[in-house]
Amino acid sequence: MGKPTGFVEIQRQGHAYEPVSDRIRHFDEFVLPMEDGDLRRQGARCMDCGIPFCHSGCPVSNIIPDWNDLVYRKRWREALDVLHSTNNFPEFTGRVCPAPCEQSCTLNLQHEPVTIKNIECAIVDKAWEEGWVRPQIPAHRTSKRVAVVGSGPAGLACAQQLARAGHHVVVCEKNARIGGLLRYGIPDFKMNKLMIDRRMGQMQAEGVKFLPGVNVGVDVTAETLLEDFDAVVLAGGSEQPRDLPVPGRELDGIHFAMDFLTQQNRRLAGEKLGNAKRINAQGKRVIVIGGGDTGSDCIGTSIRQEARWVTQFEILPQPPEREDSAMTWPDWPDKLMTTSSQEEGCRREWTVATKRFLGEDGVVTGLEAVRVEWHTDADGRMTMSEIPDSAFEVKADLVLLAMGFVHPVHEGMLAQFGVDLDGRGNVAAETGDYQTSVEKVFSAGDMRRGQSLVVWAIREGRQCARSVDAFLMGETGLPR
Repeated sequence: MGKPTGFVEIQRQGHAYEPVSDRIRHFDEFVLPMEDGDLRRQGARCMDCGIPFCHSGCPVSNIIPDWNDLVYRKRWREALDVLHSTNNFPEFTGRVCPAPCEQSCTLNLQHEPVTIKNIECAIVDKAWEEGWVRPQIPAHRTSKRVAVVGSGPAGLACAQQLARAGHHVVVCEKNARIGGLLRYGIPDFKMNKLMIDRRMGQMQAEGVKFLPGVNVGVDVTAETLLEDFDAVVLAGGSEQPRDLPVPGRELDGIHFAMDFLTQQNRRLAGEKLGNAKRINAQGKRVIVIGGGDTGSDCIGTSIRQEARWVTQFEILPQPPEREDSAMTWPDWPDKLMTTSSQEEGCRREWTVATKRFLGEDGVVTGLEAVRVEWHTDADGRMTMSEIPDSAFEVKADLVLLAMGFVHPVHEGMLAQFGVDLDGRGNVAAETGDYQTSVEKVFSAGDMRRGQSLVVWAIREGRQCARSVDAFLMGETGLPR
């Protein structure tokens, strides 16, 4: 490493944010970029580890020590090449990934990991500014045609890799714009949609054809795709939300989180909402049920829509402030995570289960909840029980259900293709080849593995592309 003693001499420094009072007044990104010199010093903190656990912590196996060292040495262009060798879209992961690489960093044993995510984002942002990101047009084209259904991170990564292998790739997207969850599910204040548009331009130059507004299973049949293409990749995501079937669920004002987030993103993009029920938090008492990233996004969006107040309910216990590193490292730790949205003004309640929704004239006015406690049974499984006499009521004008997704939508496309499903309701396909039970049909991303991270979707898209290329050509030179 360029600075063998850097981790001893230099303290961890993360990026700064706009003040809360400023950033909640707009939907733009609010992370303040770091100076090159500060980034170089942070890169110098990367240790000469005997085993760089960050490699295994990162789903796409980013070669993190190498580009940390290159940034320290001011060799930014080479750092970009190393970064792109494993990740098609580092500007996506550099903004929305929870950075499992940092949790597995050796320095996290002292709770001060290298700022890997910041450096990753800085490399690719500088590359776009300098004009270093160029189309990688294949020297030769094959005669093979591949249809990719879904334009989220898995579909985009798969499509780009296959186009670079010389195949003719068509991406079908049911929505009006390309990007899937990146476009419609992630708020603009976390990721500006310019990031998607720039990559679309690069991919179009590489030969990818995008067909937005094409709903496979409705506008075009599975049979047509199988007839017209040599391979089909199903990368439509996991879109069936987990519901909360308690009394009062039918009341107006109770919505799935993704309906709320998607509508706001469409509104900002100038898209027409049609006949959809308008969902807005302005002036309302908002309850967000679910403690994950989607719930956090609902908090930040509600605050920017000028909600009266926002409360988040989580059924699990509150994690400790710090993990037991000796017990968990380098695996993902059980510790309290607080997002920028939660810092903006949200009350968080733990070990709360909703019993029923309350309403008047068909509109939600609140909910009844109960405190719960968790126990570990003889088999090591966590079990929950209600605490006697702990029931309470909370007023609410808007309730957002952010409890995750159970599996992809089965009706329509998947039913037409007739692919087998696994025990969880996802498309059955092994990680070795990503092939489904239907000849020449593959699957990747959340549709195959279940609800997961953007970085996992990119990994699956890349690996699926490698499998498709080998299927079409008998061999493949695509990287994993």
